[in-house]
Amino acid sequence: MDRWKGRVALVTGASVGIGAAIAKSLVQHGMKVVGCARNVEQIEKLAAECVRSGFSGTLIPYKCDLSVEDDMLSMFSWIKVQHQGVDVCINNAGLALPEPLLSGKTSGWRTMMDVNVIALSVCTREAYQSMKERNIDDGHIININSMSGHRVVNNADIHFYTASKYAVTALTEGLRQELREAKTHIRATCISPGLVETEFAYRLLSKNQEKAAATYKSIKCLQAADIANAVVYVLSAPPHVQVSIMHHWRKQYCAVSVC
Repeated sequence: MDRWKGRVALVTGASVGIGAAIAKSLVQHGMKVVGCARNVEQIEKLAAECVRSGFSGTLIPYKCDLSVEDDMLSMFSWIKVQHQGVDVCINNAGLALPEPLLSGKTSGWRTMMDVNVIALSVCTREAYQSMKERNIDDGHIININSMSGHRVVNNADIHFYTASKYAVTALTEGLRQELREAKTHIRATCISPGLVETEFAYRLLSKNQEKAAATYKSIKCLQAADIANAVVYVLSAPPHVQVSIMHHWRKQYCAVSVC
């Protein structure tokens, strides 16, 4: 990770869970991390914790609504002015709403598409343009996907969410192909965790908190730190190795690498 010290990473959805763990880990490794979310107060607390811990990097909180394109464009403009640009983009933000295909609300479907697919695509585009205009040829774009992006489980509440994560799988592979055609060494990676013990289930099952708690007790879950470690592993790969897809399941991972 030495080559990333002092360089700029953007982590979306950095206020809690996986995003917060990734942001903290990258700061610990000496990076300047712009952590964005709508709840910027949580990121400010995490930034103060990083300072108290004596980490060599810096966490910079930024309030951004990822369902609003102008917010994202303003964020990238601010990063350009304040920190030159983005070298690493971690598209972590995502959400699931219990909106089945036969009875779900259109508004819920749109919200999931706006955050899980459109925001990810906008941040990817803007991060790439930031790298390109500064002749950054070793940048990295990492999409935090899900095992739901690779298989459909028999649970009506997450079928539309699953569709949005299948889109992330396709978008990451499309990105890898476009980067290759552009003859750049910027890398693209998709990390797909299994069940991670975060606030995810409590938000999805907001009307049944007991069921949410039971979900995490049903198996040995991954922890947010496990996914942060996977991000560090991917960023640490030597220049001749690209980790395209990483499946993370119950503290074990399988990496598909393209050299």
